[in-house]
Amino acid sequence: MLKKYFLNNKKRNFSTASIWIKGGSNMDSIGKKGINKILCSLLTRGCEGFSNFTLSEYIESYGAELNQEIFEDGISISIKSLNEHFSKLFPLLDLIINKPILSETEFIKVKKSSIDQIKKDKENPFNICFEKWKKIVYSNHPYAFNPMGNANDVSKITYEDVLLEFKNLKNREKYLISNNSEINGENFETLEKKILKEKSDPVNLNLCNTNRFDYINNNSNQTIIMMGDQTCSRRSSEYFPLKVLESHLSYGMSAALFKLFREKHGITYDLGVYYPIRNGNAPFLIYLSVSNEQALFAFELLSTLWKNLLLNPLTEAEIFLAKEKLKGSFLLGNQSLDEILQRKIQLASYGISPISENYLNSKIEEISSLDIFKITNNYLSKPFLSISGNKNLCLEISNRWKKNF
Repeated sequence: MLKKYFLNNKKRNFSTASIWIKGGSNMDSIGKKGINKILCSLLTRGCEGFSNFTLSEYIESYGAELNQEIFEDGISISIKSLNEHFSKLFPLLDLIINKPILSETEFIKVKKSSIDQIKKDKENPFNICFEKWKKIVYSNHPYAFNPMGNANDVSKITYEDVLLEFKNLKNREKYLISNNSEINGENFETLEKKILKEKSDPVNLNLCNTNRFDYINNNSNQTIIMMGDQTCSRRSSEYFPLKVLESHLSYGMSAALFKLFREKHGITYDLGVYYPIRNGNAPFLIYLSVSNEQALFAFELLSTLWKNLLLNPLTEAEIFLAKEKLKGSFLLGNQSLDEILQRKIQLASYGISPISENYLNSKIEEISSLDIFKITNNYLSKPFLSISGNKNLCLEISNRWKKNF
């Protein structure tokens, strides 16, 4: 079943329609990690009345864009064109999700492309370190796996497997949103008035997991450190306090991480916080990259920062600045229509009524330093650690980490 929504988001000379299919790589079965990524790519390679080439030519002839992407919780397919061409292009979305060709020839190409991309990602030590981190944090939960899958599983996926997965996909919930009223959908603004109460989800999935450390030995002069844990769903009332904490740590040049690692000591190549929107327990981690010579010192700085968050609430000045930066990030995120539509339809699929800007700001204003302090101790008191670097350095960091946490 397809739920349609119209968002009257200012008058523009172009129209966008985005479909969110509930269930992405989290629907991959054991031994077939990456099958929904293949299916996602295959859907846009021809549909009833259009081969792969004729579909591309038809879309390009109107100067339009067709995009697809897979996430852990869903599949996104969108089309964008000038308003005068939208009526000719919008029907393609229905054909793509309901009557795709799913050519075996295209399947072979997509499968090879997936394997090539997975191999390419393995060349990046950041990706490898992150995959290790997810594995120890989430164990066998779907969030432990890359949405692209792994090369071993993908190599064994057959054309028949994909056809069977498409039958599964046809039964998944689907949500469509557009800024063009021609879609004949429910006005999204009426949905925004039905504010659903957030709830607190159960704490971590793997509280009994004793293996909280892993490392990858590499021969470069770079050490990558990732430390954090799974937290809560976007549906949780604890989501916004964690967003304020993320803002305090990583937003702009006033961020705690920037001031400590870059401004004061100048020792990092890359650093930040990763805290994405998830339907389930989202990861919250601090990542940083330093030279081998600075690795131990950097870890001591990170440990001190982390323990300070667990022992001392943010000051009033810190929390005020973090809230202001977070509000600014929301305004920045509202500049792109594509991003607005994507975010709203994703939240609707999670069962969350999208909220107005004023309500969003009022929710942030209600958050106290004590709220953040409690949630930080609730979720981040026993962090998981993943390192990529020289073996001896990794083991020494591990020893220090065990003493601290």
